[in-house]
Amino acid sequence: MIEMPKYAPLVIVMFLGACSGLLFTGLAFLYGLVTRKRRVMQVSAALAASGVLLYATLLLGFSLASADKVLAVGDQKHFCEVDCHIAYSVTSVTNASELGVGEKRISAAGKFYVVRVQTWFDPTTIGSFRGNGPLAPSPRKVAVLDEAGREFSPSQPGQRTYELTPGATTTPLTTPLRPGESYSTDFVFDLPADVRQPRLLVGDVDPISALIIGHEDSPLHKKIYFAISPAAPINNAKSLR
Repeated sequence: MIEMPKYAPLVIVMFLGACSGLLFTGLAFLYGLVTRKRRVMQVSAALAASGVLLYATLLLGFSLASADKVLAVGDQKHFCEVDCHIAYSVTSVTNASELGVGEKRISAAGKFYVVRVQTWFDPTTIGSFRGNGPLAPSPRKVAVLDEAGREFSPSQPGQRTYELTPGATTTPLTTPLRPGESYSTDFVFDLPADVRQPRLLVGDVDPISALIIGHEDSPLHKKIYFAISPAAPINNAKSLR
């Protein structure tokens, strides 16, 4: 399954158009203020208010019509980078009660979830004019949410210990990619024993995303998650060596 951003070019054009319109009407209002032309001020203010109201209506309307989605292991979630798409997928999930070996072994407060996320530059989403230049993906938020709405960030002790394990992949999510290239990144979460239906969220951190119509970060919009349960069990820390 592939989850693509809907109407990505259109909503970006609408956002840029709304910003341009707001700028134009703002300048017109200032012109009317300086020249003391009340009619210009009234018209520009009315146009600005109407534009903001229309955009806000579309923004909230798309959000209220959205629904939560949970993708399976191997499914892709695409993010629009304006001139191309970066796709993310969960390729494996493993469990462990302990990580590391010897003196560096640590125990989980609940249970460690090691989630491997693949980042892929989809070459089918670019135009022929773009070329083969590298792209640094935008920063992403990675967290786990459960059925009760609790949110969990990656475990820093678990992450540090796991990164010393041979075979661990630690490529940052902002590492540049060329079209068609991919890499994997492991994230370690220490989830409580009573966690139910944990889901991984890979999302944007750019605050501008909240102003894009149909974006999952816009107000009241539902999210697209990755299922990470049930996970494949790891019986002991030696399995992670």
